[in-house]
Amino acid sequence: MIRLTRINHAPLVLNADMIEHIEITPDTVIAMMNGQKFMVSESAEEVIQRVIEFRRAIARAPGILENGEEDY
Repeated sequence: MIRLTRINHAPLVLNADMIEHIEITPDTVIAMMNGQKFMVSESAEEVIQRVIEFRRAIARAPGILENGEEDY
């Protein structure tokens, strides 16, 4: 999940795995696989960076929680 901001400044949390594509129209419009579209204040590059960070966080050492404890 990634945290973004709608164009009206309302917070929005999206499932990064459901993003189909991002339109730059000059606003950033995120199209989801289910057909929904969200206009956000972040740039397309910022959205892409947040998706990358989200995926990196998931890929880190499976079974190890952030506090160092094992989760098996």
